[in-house]
Amino acid sequence: MRLKMLHPPYSRRSKVLIMSVIAALIVLNFFILIYAYPQTFQLDGGGKVAKDFSAYYMAAWRLWHDSSGIYTPGIIHDGEITITPQPQDYKYLPSFLLLITPLQLLSYHQGLVAFDIFQFALLPLTATMLYSLFYRKGAVVILVVAAIFLLPFPLPHWGPIATYYWQWAEGQAKVFETFLFILSFYLGFKGKPYASGAVFAFAAFDPRFALLSLPLFLFYNKNSMAASVKTAVATLVVSNLILFYPPTGMGFLNMVFGKAFNTTLYAYAFIPLLTLTALLLVNSQEILENFFEVCERVRLRRSEAKNDLKEEKLSKIESERL
Repeated sequence: MRLKMLHPPYSRRSKVLIMSVIAALIVLNFFILIYAYPQTFQLDGGGKVAKDFSAYYMAAWRLWHDSSGIYTPGIIHDGEITITPQPQDYKYLPSFLLLITPLQLLSYHQGLVAFDIFQFALLPLTATMLYSLFYRKGAVVILVVAAIFLLPFPLPHWGPIATYYWQWAEGQAKVFETFLFILSFYLGFKGKPYASGAVFAFAAFDPRFALLSLPLFLFYNKNSMAASVKTAVATLVVSNLILFYPPTGMGFLNMVFGKAFNTTLYAYAFIPLLTLTALLLVNSQEILENFFEVCERVRLRRSEAKNDLKEEKLSKIESERL
């Protein structure tokens, strides 16, 4: 049963409503960003480790100075930069470090704040892309999806504005990650499969959310699936070539099997989780139809290949008889 929607073209009143709600939620996040700022100076883990951003900052430094230590926990006493008391452990693919390397020009805390401000600036851009993706779905859908992306949801033991408060307080990358996924879908929607594939590969630095968003990536690139998938795979391999360096690769495997599977789903992780889930639900019917269509194409191609093979064998037998 489908919801009754305000279908395009929208009235001026509908457009004003959509923009007003999105603007209000972005302003709310601005105040949460300011409110969370003092928390960026605090320590985590009972005063034993710095903020989550410290993992990115230290790993980016090690990428260019000592790549064998990207996944090494704690401090390496080899002349590396100092983050007190110690940085958190890095748990993403190396490709993410290429994206945040420019923050090495700043100090650790300056980099954290700059990363927060950069991600805050991505909120209206992401909302604009969501508006374009769901324009034909109706005003109700746009409002719901935008609200799910922008609302600071409360969570038990985390607080009433948990998702975005801890996103900003920890210097986390979940808004950036969500932006990259949405950008990939948007580029596919606009008929740019190569750009879509490349962006998706960089968005996949946390493979958990890459797997969740894969049906959406394939759906929005349904008209050029082969091109987008090949580009994504190639970009993913090239941007993570450092994993083929044995010390780095072993460090990555030790991290995956030692810590990654035990990682808790923290408050900020609900930003991409809820947003991608909402996109999946809204597009579920079209995704299933596209899936069955692709399966039918594969079946027909296999059937044609079998028929061609049979004809080839028959013609060969006939020629031998002659």
